[in-house]
Amino acid sequence: MKCGHVFSLAALAVGLCIFTSTVFAAEVNVYSYRKPKLIDPMFAVFTQKTGIKVNSVYAKKGMLERLKQEGSNSPADLVFTVDIGRLTDIQNAGLTQAVQSDELERDIPAQFREPNGHWFGLTSRARIIVTSVDRVGADDLKTYEDLTDVRWKGRICTRSGKHPYMVALTASMIAHYGTEKAKDWLTGLKANLARKPQGNDRAQVKAIKEGVCDVAVINHYYMAKMLKDPKQVSWAKAVRVTFPNQKDFRLLHRQGTHMNISGVALTKHAPNRDAAIALMEFLASA
Repeated sequence: MKCGHVFSLAALAVGLCIFTSTVFAAEVNVYSYRKPKLIDPMFAVFTQKTGIKVNSVYAKKGMLERLKQEGSNSPADLVFTVDIGRLTDIQNAGLTQAVQSDELERDIPAQFREPNGHWFGLTSRARIIVTSVDRVGADDLKTYEDLTDVRWKGRICTRSGKHPYMVALTASMIAHYGTEKAKDWLTGLKANLARKPQGNDRAQVKAIKEGVCDVAVINHYYMAKMLKDPKQVSWAKAVRVTFPNQKDFRLLHRQGTHMNISGVALTKHAPNRDAAIALMEFLASA
């Protein structure tokens, strides 16, 4: 086990880890759903600038349950995750604490942070619509509501509705239109599916390229990723991007394009509170 990447209370207690001679002024422990390659470089810069060591634990699932089980003995200072739903779940479980920071309030707009400071958004991602450049006109589909039109019956692909990206989009429909209208929207979308929901966002674009469907909903950054991948660039070039609900959205009280976030929260029992807040402020300013 490399102590630079994974920390363990048991190992620390019995001295099983062999440390280098490097002396750190402080440390901060992070539980994260993010991919290591995306955030480890930022942690390295933070350590270089501040002398504060960052210990990271990466997981694909189960973070909420782990924090609950560890309780007041948890070594975690920060939770760093994608999706506003995960952040609010952790907050609602009573596992976060409020942070008052002039730097965080300055660097993060109010709409991207919890009002009382329980979590702060760091990056955002748009849930966009992509359509076949060959089989769908540029002006044929402009809103999320259009996805329920009968003209798209058997022409839409999507990943599982239980995935956090789709759950968040549905939650935004509920927030803007109410439960009943959101339910009708989901029913209409389901009726227009070309196949059972499956795969990730890129798989939906691939399906459009292969003629399985003509329309899909994905996160915007996957387009850039596919355009850089020699094996997937043809998928990306087969679709047209639409940022939904743009025209007169304020006048019509529509929501604009749905945006989700990745963010960070200070845990309720953070053993290194000051160092953790310093890392939060650094990430917000990056």
